[in-house]
Amino acid sequence: MAEKRDYYEVLGIQRDADEAAIKRAYRKLAKKYHPDTNSGDAQAERKFKEITEAYAVLSDPEKRKLYDQFGHGAFQEGGFGGGADPRGNGGFQEFHFEGSPEDFFGDIFGGMFGRGDFGGSGYQRSGFGGSGFRSTDYEGEGFRDSGFGGGFHRKGRDLRAEISVSFEEAAFGCDKRVTLQGADGRAQSLQVHIPAGIDTGKSVRLRGKGGPGQGGGAPGDLLLKVQVEPKPGFERKGLDVYTTAVIPFTTAVLGGEVLVPTLYGNVMCRIREGTQSGSKIRLKGKGIVSMGDSSLYGDQYVTIEIQVPRHLSQKAREKLREFQQACAA
Repeated sequence: MAEKRDYYEVLGIQRDADEAAIKRAYRKLAKKYHPDTNSGDAQAERKFKEITEAYAVLSDPEKRKLYDQFGHGAFQEGGFGGGADPRGNGGFQEFHFEGSPEDFFGDIFGGMFGRGDFGGSGYQRSGFGGSGFRSTDYEGEGFRDSGFGGGFHRKGRDLRAEISVSFEEAAFGCDKRVTLQGADGRAQSLQVHIPAGIDTGKSVRLRGKGGPGQGGGAPGDLLLKVQVEPKPGFERKGLDVYTTAVIPFTTAVLGGEVLVPTLYGNVMCRIREGTQSGSKIRLKGKGIVSMGDSSLYGDQYVTIEIQVPRHLSQKAREKLREFQQACAA
C-alpha cells in the first residue's frame, strides 16, 4: 500500500496554519477535484478523498493534536500502543461548520450546483476508510447520501412560484387547478389544495413536484407563495376581519338595526341609542379560521359611520332646528 502523504502537504498549508487557513485551502481544493466536475477521472477522485481525509483531521483540534504527535499512526489499528483511535468509530468523525450550510457549500460547489442547493441539518458527517469518503445527513435540498462506492445522490432543487386566490378561497380553503410553465417551456397542470385560513406570504408545499434528483436522488418540492386578492369592504388583520357599516343619522340618535355583511352571510346588528361615529361592534367568531387550529376563529369588527343627510326638505330643516334648540335649552 502506498505511503500516505503528509496532511499539511495535501492541503498545501504550513504546520502552524490556523483554522481559517485550513478551511480556505480545503474549499479551494474540494471545488477543484469534486467528482461532479471531474466525471470519470479516477485521479481526481483519489485526490478528493485525500484532501477530505486531511481536512477531517486537521479541522478537528483533538485529532490534529494527535496527528502532530503520532502522524498517520494515530488513526490506524494498533496505534497508541496497540489501541484504536481513542474516540472510537474507526476514525469516523462528526464536525460542524460555522455559518449556514448554504454559505459553506455554496462557496465550495456554487459553480456546479448554484446557490440554494444545500440545506438541512446544518452539519456534515464524514468518514474515511475502506469504503471511501462518504457524506450523509444533509436533508432538504442537499445531499441525502453519497459515496464513491454507491454513486452520488442529490435531491432535486426546490422550485418556487406564486398563486393568487380570492379572499373567500383563502378564508375557507379550496382546491384549485393551476398550470405552471417551466423554464423549458413545457406546461404542467397541478391540483393544489389551499388550506383554510392561509394568508398572503404563506406558501403551499407540493412534495416531489420540484426539480428532478440526480443519481437516483428524490425530486425537490414546489413551493407556491400565496397572494390573497383584496375583497372590497373587507380588511384582514391576522384572524380578525374589519368592515364598515354606514347608518342614518336618525338611527344613530334614536337607535335601531343595521344589516351587516360577513363572510358567513348577512347579520342584523342592533344599534344603541346615541351611537357615535367610529364606534365598533364586535361579531364574535365571524373572522378567519386558524390554519393550526380549526376550532379557533377570529372576530369581525364593524366600524360605525354616521351618514349625514346632504339635502333636507324645508320641513325637515325646521324640525332639525327645533331639535337643536331643545338640545341647547
